[in-house]
Amino acid sequence: MNIAVINGGTRPGGNTELLTEKAVQGSAADKINLRDYRIEPIEDLRHNQGGFQAVADDYDSIIERILPNDILIFATPIYWYGMSGTLKNFVDRWSQTMRDPKYFDFKTSMSAKKAYVIAVGGDEPARKGLPLIQQFEYIFDFMGISFGGYVLGEGNRPGDILHDQYALSAASQLLKRSDFI
Repeated sequence: MNIAVINGGTRPGGNTELLTEKAVQGSAADKINLRDYRIEPIEDLRHNQGGFQAVADDYDSIIERILPNDILIFATPIYWYGMSGTLKNFVDRWSQTMRDPKYFDFKTSMSAKKAYVIAVGGDEPARKGLPLIQQFEYIFDFMGISFGGYVLGEGNRPGDILHDQYALSAASQLLKRSDFI
């Protein structure tokens, strides 16, 4: 099965990226680092006469990369008890994609996928990261995406995640529990 990692981390080689690498180790995952792309925030025009307008950024190219995949891993640092702004901009734009004739079956295509979440935070992430997981549960439920599970790791300074043996072990087992693999 094909795997895409949608990494909302802003630091190359950061804790989120390191933990996600542990989860996809040995697979040919398509690693999409959102920090490398320009994704404009959504301009909500769904109620205007013309509706949403095309946006000149890199967002559609990312959608094209994730659609062929069976498994999506959403990776993010925990910022203020939620996902990074980079990842949030990406998910917000799904509202536009669902109304784009170019992607007339976007929601149906997404509903055939299984998703996982990997998040790293420095302040009690096993507890304070739960609102983030709940947010993803609601997003996946709305889209019809099967939620396969999550890993919350602890790390603040670069490389700290390498000391969280529980998260490293959970990440290495995350996809092994999948019905797809």
